[in-house]
Amino acid sequence: MDPEAPWLTDQQQHIWRSWLRMNTELPAALHRQLQADSELSLPDYDVLVQLTDTAEARVRVLDLARALRWERSRLSHHIKRMENRGLVRREEVPGDGRGAFVVLTPAGRRTIEQAAPAHVRAVRRLIFDAVGEEELAALGAVLDKVLARLDEGAELPGV
Repeated sequence: MDPEAPWLTDQQQHIWRSWLRMNTELPAALHRQLQADSELSLPDYDVLVQLTDTAEARVRVLDLARALRWERSRLSHHIKRMENRGLVRREEVPGDGRGAFVVLTPAGRRTIEQAAPAHVRAVRRLIFDAVGEEELAALGAVLDKVLARLDEGAELPGV
């Protein structure tokens, strides 16, 4: 070990490892809940949420990839699987031969509308029921600060 390295304190190490564990276990639990209740995956749900958050229920492929923080190829493969299940469809962008929209289908809308109540109950049970108002405010502030740093490009590759 490098004695000059800026090692984490015991408290920081505990928080960091808990964060990593939560980032593994929470999505897995939410995925299991969605699969059991609606036969959706968590990534399916993420795509459907992005589409239902727009008035037109459609998003350009590139914008959807950016919003989800997915590589375009990952999104393309995932959208194909969702198309095969009738949840979404692709439409060409008029006047742009290379552009495409991902569009929510009526079946996709019904699916997310049926899935959302149980998913919200699971999120509430796993996260919000476990913390008080002050803890929730502190968590929100921490998340906002970390996300702001990431948005600034403070990823520091190679450090």
